[in-house]
Amino acid sequence: MTNRPPFEQLGRDVIRLEAETLAALADRVDAQFARACELILDCPGRVVVTGMGKSGHIGNKIAATLASTGTPSFFVHPGEASHGDLGMITPQDVMLAISNSGETDEILLILPILKRMGVKLVALTGNTDSSLARQADASLYCGVEKEACPHNLAPTASTTAALAVGDALAVALLKSRGFTREDFARSHPAGRLGRRLLIYVGDIMRTGDNVPLVRDNALLRDALFEMTSKGMGMTGVTDGDGKLVGILTDGDLRRLLNRNMDIHTARVSEGMTPHPKTTHPDRLAAEVVALMRASKVYVLLVVDDDERVVGAINMHDLLRAGVV
Repeated sequence: MTNRPPFEQLGRDVIRLEAETLAALADRVDAQFARACELILDCPGRVVVTGMGKSGHIGNKIAATLASTGTPSFFVHPGEASHGDLGMITPQDVMLAISNSGETDEILLILPILKRMGVKLVALTGNTDSSLARQADASLYCGVEKEACPHNLAPTASTTAALAVGDALAVALLKSRGFTREDFARSHPAGRLGRRLLIYVGDIMRTGDNVPLVRDNALLRDALFEMTSKGMGMTGVTDGDGKLVGILTDGDLRRLLNRNMDIHTARVSEGMTPHPKTTHPDRLAAEVVALMRASKVYVLLVVDDDERVVGAINMHDLLRAGVV
């Protein structure tokens, strides 16, 4: 049986080499980076990312990151571009071309056409003296001393460097645009973050006849019926003006029964909890989750500015909405 290599050490060596590469790359960020950001911020169109081979895979990721952080962007394969896909690019766009050597034939082939169209060019390259860098309106260096591959052939550290520069662009642009968490959520409506930042209490609360409510002069017997029929483990209690004055929960009812209180004669006002915690329909559902956990309650009544009940929400509603 052949001896196996020290996998753990090999893994550590690769990660350390790439970390050192990125640390050195940070010191190379200069005025060309600022120029690239300005070109993209001033661009009335989209950022069109291109790259061959492994650079193309990195380009796809950069385009996706830009698009999800407020910079409209998409990827075009340079080989397909010269066979019709150049029609996807307009004079208002900025081209972000990735090539470690800066001499990728498929990219160089389409540059004269892009220049005639007036498309601005940002290059991500490891060779600042390359054909791509010389033709670029802004040239970003993402070169490495050596690849993590022992033969210094397979794109490893160089693709990590290109991805890091792309991330740096995306985040710099995000901050310049004032892109918020809410903006991010709007482009990720199916994700957990999107649900947490886009769903409000009013979107998922129970309303109308589904909200358990009784008057403060109602009998405990009537409150028990209301709680049972609405299935929320509580009922809100309102006064003669329809304003919320209390809440009666399953726990309250059990404590009353332990005191031998007659539910056929006792009034709700004798056992309710006054001034219960409430929320508003325009509050983020995620904030309500935090409130429930902090208060150790699992249901809240929803009131308007006049303290009138407009809905109710419990933890099951939040779970169904995917907020929790």
